[in-house]
Parts: sequence; C-alpha cells; structure tokens
Amino acid sequence: MSEEPTDTEVQEELAQSAAARDQSDIEFHGGKWVSGLPIALFVIWAIVQSGVLRVSDTTGLVAGMLDCRVVVRGRGSASLFPAVTFILAGLLATGIGTGYGTTVAFTTLVFPAGVVLGANPILLFGAILSGAAFGDNLAPVSDTTIVSAVTQESDIGGVVASRFKYAIVAAVLAFVGYLAAGSVMSGISVSQSAQDLFVSNSNPFGLVHLVSMFVVIGTAVRGRHIIEAISWGLIVAVVLNLGLGLASLSDMLVFQVSEQFGLAQSLSWIPVIELVAPAETGVAGSIYTGAAGFFPLAILVLLIVAGSRIMIRGGGFEALQNWLLDNVATSVRRAETVMVVGTAIANAMITINTAAEIAIAPYIARIGEKFNINGYRRANILDANTTALGYIFPWAGGVLVGYAQIQSLPQEFDWFTQEMVVNPIDVWPFVFHGWLLFAVFLVAALTGFGLEYVSDRESTEVTRV
Repeated sequence: MSEEPTDTEVQEELAQSAAARDQSDIEFHGGKWVSGLPIALFVIWAIVQSGVLRVSDTTGLVAGMLDCRVVVRGRGSASLFPAVTFILAGLLATGIGTGYGTTVAFTTLVFPAGVVLGANPILLFGAILSGAAFGDNLAPVSDTTIVSAVTQESDIGGVVASRFKYAIVAAVLAFVGYLAAGSVMSGISVSQSAQDLFVSNSNPFGLVHLVSMFVVIGTAVRGRHIIEAISWGLIVAVVLNLGLGLASLSDMLVFQVSEQFGLAQSLSWIPVIELVAPAETGVAGSIYTGAAGFFPLAILVLLIVAGSRIMIRGGGFEALQNWLLDNVATSVRRAETVMVVGTAIANAMITINTAAEIAIAPYIARIGEKFNINGYRRANILDANTTALGYIFPWAGGVLVGYAQIQSLPQEFDWFTQEMVVNPIDVWPFVFHGWLLFAVFLVAALTGFGLEYVSDRESTEVTRV
C-alpha cells in the first residue's frame, strides 16, 4: 500500500498548482499589479470624458483605451508577431495592389517594431514577403493580375474570383506555419533601454507617409508614367513632412558646400545649404539616401532583365518552351505541370514578376489553347507562380527591395545592429505563402483540382489597359 502524503507534501503540491495557475505568458515591468494599469487608466479617462466633461463619444473612449498602454515584455507577443504581420501585410498588399510597396512599408515601419518586441528577424521578414506575395497575386489592381488576365483573354473580375480558392488554402497553411515557427524561433535580445528608446521615439504621425505611397500607386493605376507617379509621391511626402513637422527641409535634402566658397556664405540662409569643411562637401538628406540605397538594386535588376532578354531574343527561351511542349506536355495533366514549372523557371531567370509574366504569357496561352484549358485557369497558373517565387529567390526583386530598406535601419535606429539585418540567402525557406502557393498549383496541375475547360466557362469581357 502507498503511504499517505504528509502535510508538508500536500502544501508543496498545492503551492505548485497555484503557481501553475498564476503562470502568465506576459510579464509587466513593475510586477503583476501593473497589469491592471491599462484598465485603471481607461476608467479614469472615461470618468473625465463622460462624467466631468460630459462628452458622450464612443470613439473617444476607444481612443482612450488605445492610449492607455504600457510597454509589454514577453514571449506571447513575439511569437504571434510574424503571423499577425503576414495577415496585415496581405491585407495591405491586396488593398493597394503592390507587393513591392507593401514590402517597403512593412520593412520600414513594422519590421523594427517586431524585432524590438522579440520576434525572430528572419521569420518576420519572411512573413512580410509572404503577405506581399498574397496581395500581389490576389489584388484586382495589381499589375500582375492585370497582365495575367489580359494575356489569357480573361476578365479581371472573373480571374480574381476564380483564384481565391487557391490563395486562401495557401494563406491558411502559411498562417499556421508562422504560428508554429514563431513559437520555436527566438528573436535577438534587445535591451530594455533600447525598447524604451524605440517606443519613446515612435511617432504615429509617420504612418501618414503611406499616403504618398498610395498617391504613387493611384497615379500609376490611372495610366500615368511611373516617373510622374513617383514625382507626385515625393511632392506629397515633402508637404506632409513640413506640414506635420515630421522633418525639416534640410532633413530631406541638403547641399553641403565648402565654407571657403564665397558665394555659399551669402546663400547659407537657405535651409537646404549647409556650410562644411572643404573635405566634407556633398549631398545628404533622406531623399538622397533613399535614392542612393536603390541604385545597386536598380542596376542589378537591369542586368538580370538584360541577361534574360538575351536568352529570349536569341531563341533559347523559345527552344526550351518548344521542347517542353513537344516532348513533355502530352496530356492535360502534363501540360498544366509544364505551365506551372515553366512559370517558375521564367521567374527564376527574370525575377521581376510582371516582366516574367509578359515573357512567358504567349507560351502559357499556346499550351492552354492546345488542350482547351480555360483562360481563368491559365491566368491563375501564370500569375500565382511568378508572383509567389518573385518573393522567394534571394536575387528576386521583391526580396531585394525589402533588404535595401532593412539595410538602412542601423542608420535610423541606434539600437538596430548589423546582426538584425536579414541576409536574403537566409530568408527564402521562410516565405511560407510563396512556397505553399506554388505547391497548391503543382498539386492542382497533377490532380486536376479546379481545372476548367473553355467550354465550362467563358469570359464575358476582356479588360484592356
């Protein structure tokens, strides 16, 4: 017979049970009592607003609850951050129609916040790229959506509606993946002083810079030249900076002129002119820094596209496509598999989504028409794979755009170290949505999931741009 537990053993067991019940994933600076601070401050806010000032405004109470915040430290926030970031980036990219713009916005605004809260930088960057890929694929105003629909003689609305089932399967699996990976992949330790410094220097008005990005996208969608669209975006950004006091004119652009230059001394009253020692002359400011940071990326993209065009104009690309069409695409299943793999190969070579789509679109149409595959299906295969893989390869445009922004963060934040800069070669396994979207279409091609023939459904109109 087992012995009766002693009183001491019973008390120890009860104490352990109580400790387990009290265990929390969230720790507050100042102890457990501080966890009541947000609701206490909100109660005070509500009493002052409603009772003292007699202002009955529900939105005001919401604002009060948002403002009554404390700095939270704990694994709960960090582990969820990549998954939440994936959802938010996907929503933004779907709404504005550009994965590149979403990548720039999130690596600038969200990435440093996630790192300082303890999220793994590599996983977080992968989540941002995944969200960008999701929106780039699904957004009706995305250039990739428009190109894929028009080149396959299908209407944009029908294309978007028909591809939702593929995108949502990949997105749900990616979200689960980020939840699981976030719980096991630890972040980089950031000192509490750095966290406090980040929070104290965070300015919510900085979000208005999204307006300038929307201006660029809206102007481009309306058919204006990209140079004009970017110019209007810069103008809006400058006006917002000056109007809201976010930055001075010299913060954005300044000409550093030698103090020994006589004319410069008489012009030193101008905000964009700064007198410096002769050896320190040059141009500085956020506009200059931003442009300089993208020069290497722009040159690399041009060289990659040029190399791909050589292969296309030289006949190598066509020879590969013809060989696949004649020797591999001998049935519907094989034809669709060739379409999926072919779009992947094209994107691996060209890396710019729209350019890759334009290059391979005639071959996708040719293969699809041979087997009477519906235009919606062809457009979905064309767009999904060039979009997904455009945010995976280390040399892909979407990845390099985000990497360029992350590289600038050590200059913007004193606490942001080079250790926190994510190397593109490290992030490719963690762009979950991109890989899963490619896998979904590969499975669909092999099994016939979602397959439609021309006779099953025809496009009612072809959107022209």
